[in-house]
Order: sequence, then C-alpha cells, then structure tokens
Amino acid sequence: MANRALVSRLQPFTSTIFAEMTALAQRTSAVNLGQGFPDTDGPASMLEAARAAIANGVNQYPPGPGMPELRTAIAEHRTRYGTAYDPDTEVLVTVGATEAIASALLGLVEPGDEVVLVEPYYDSYAASVALAGAERKVVSLVPDGDRFALDLDGLRAAMGPRTKAILVNTPHNPTGTVYTADELAEIARLCQEHDVVAITDEVYEHLLFDGRQHTPLATLPGMAERTLTISSSGKTFSATGWKVGWICGPAELVGAARAAKQFLTFVGSGPFQPAVAHALRTELDWVEAQRLALQDKRNRLSAGLAEAGFGVHASEGTYFVCADVRPLGFEDGYELCRALPERIGVAAVPVQVFTDNQENWRHLVRFAFSKRDEVLDEAVRRLHKLAS
Repeated sequence: MANRALVSRLQPFTSTIFAEMTALAQRTSAVNLGQGFPDTDGPASMLEAARAAIANGVNQYPPGPGMPELRTAIAEHRTRYGTAYDPDTEVLVTVGATEAIASALLGLVEPGDEVVLVEPYYDSYAASVALAGAERKVVSLVPDGDRFALDLDGLRAAMGPRTKAILVNTPHNPTGTVYTADELAEIARLCQEHDVVAITDEVYEHLLFDGRQHTPLATLPGMAERTLTISSSGKTFSATGWKVGWICGPAELVGAARAAKQFLTFVGSGPFQPAVAHALRTELDWVEAQRLALQDKRNRLSAGLAEAGFGVHASEGTYFVCADVRPLGFEDGYELCRALPERIGVAAVPVQVFTDNQENWRHLVRFAFSKRDEVLDEAVRRLHKLAS
C-alpha cells in the first residue's frame, strides 16, 4: 500500500532490496550472499588507530569538510593515478559514498535537468536523482560474451541539451564489469561535447582482478575540470560500517557538493577519520592481499555456481558475480530470491531491481563473494539442491 504522506518523487523508494533480503536471511538463518559486505575485519593497525582516537578524545564534531589529516591522506592517495588535489578546497569527506553521490547531485543538478545512469545501477542513484528533482535517462549494459559492455550507441542517444550529469560506476556494481579504455574515452568525449559533469563512483578502485588496472575518468584529457571522483574506505579496507567516503574534484564542483552535504549530515565518523588516514598511508599492502584473496573467492564461488547449474557471467572486479537462473528452469530472479532463503537457506539479490527495463534483467541474480571460504562453500552446497 502506498504511503499517502510520502512525497511522490520518493514513492518508488520506500524500501531497499538489501533490507528485504537481509531480513529474509535472518528469519531463515540463511547464508547471506545478498548484501555486499565482508564478514572479516580490515587491517589491525587501522582498527587500533580508531580505538586510540576514541580513547584520546577524538569524539566530537570534526571539521565540516573532514579532518585535515584525512583530506591530506586522500589527496596523497590520488597521486598514484597522476592526479593532484588541494586537500583544503578539492577534497570533501562524506558519510560514505552514498552521501557523496547524493550531495553531488543535490548541489549540481536543477529540477528538470537530466542525469544519465547506466543500468543496472546501484539503487541510491535513482533515489538521489529523484531527491534532486531531476529526470534520469537510462543507458544499458549489454552482453558481450560472458561479460557486460557499455551500450555506446545508447549513451550517445541519451546525451542531449538537458543532460547535466552522468553517473559512472567502474568497477561496476552489480555486474563486476570494468569499463574498457574505449568505453571511458567515449564517455569523456561525450561529456565534453555536451558540457556534462561526470560523477564517478570508484569505491571498488582497488578490487580489480586478473591484472586489470583502474583508470579514473578524471585522468582522461579534458576531464579533470568536469569530474567529481567518489571513493570510500568501506570497500577498500573492509569497514563498510564506518561510513567514511570522499569526493575529489575541482574546487567549484566540490564546493557545490559541500553546500548540500553540510545540511544532510553536517559531519560524521569523527574517530574513524584519523584511522582511515593511517590506513591510506600504511595499509595498501593489506589491500593488495585482500584483492588477491577476493580474486580467489570469485573463482571459488563462480565455479561452485557453474557446478550447481547456473550460467555464470565474468566478474572483472568488485565483490559480486552475476548468474543466469534460466539453465536451472527458473525465469524470474526476484521470485527465486524471495524463495531461496526458506527453500534452501541462501540469500541473493535479483539484478532486475537495479534497472528501469526489468524484463531485460529478470533472469540474473547477484551473489556476493566477500565472505569466508567456508561460508561460500556452504552456500554452494545448498545451491546444488536447486538442480533437483
């Protein structure tokens, strides 16, 4: 039943698939491969730095843009890509990447502007566009062998005189796609041709597999002055509950996001900010080991899903692998995901809920492999029951 008190632009966003599937998993004691979070902690020295900050009184409001120590560490970290940001004016600390995305859109987009999203898209993207009063134009990923590629013809058609921004997510959640050099180059060309701001969600920037390297869109010619780069500590350092994210970009664009952000949460994550600064400076070797471990977990779960009868798509990065349910005789991923926790004790997420054109995606289900090996093995053991 619709909530008549809720404004119309938020009517489609009254709940999230993550809350729904996690509640199902908890009620049925299912193995939860739905929500994308690890079941182990981040680097020990980072956790100790947070404990020390709490014990030493770092428990009040941090500065609005974020602690200088963290903003400087973020700017230093971005130099690995050849980009330079002034930590005082071109870096903003946010309450996770989700707030960063919302702040960027609220600060930069007028009602009636168009924002281009690539489907499947993380669910907060559409909600943030609606909060800004803007209209979303959706371009699809398309099958390309066992991976997904950006529909460049569709992207060209979507860009027009009302386009104000495009949200770019690579490595891509939920498909695990990593955009190619040609795809990034065409995004950059179209942004410049149409005078469009790029808002890039790069939270999985360190979690690419099989030798792939991350290329921030801001590093392409002509893009530094029109790109807001968003990342976070949650996925990089396995601390999703800390909600420490950031935006980097030209001062004018960051200032627009800051104007909106300061009236959303004002500030957040005080004692975690020095801990994340410490991790950015000292724990990237831990991140590399985590990446290799995740690559093995991807292989482990992908092989198990294939053995259980799913059609498995390639995952080039992130925490996720997508699987086709049709080889097992199912047609609707959403219906299957609602039944799985009680039927066999596994929770997953249907990809169609992240799209406008749901019929094209209803056969796909997303599984998270950011779990301990024994958890993945137990999930696969249970999933084998579907074949019977």
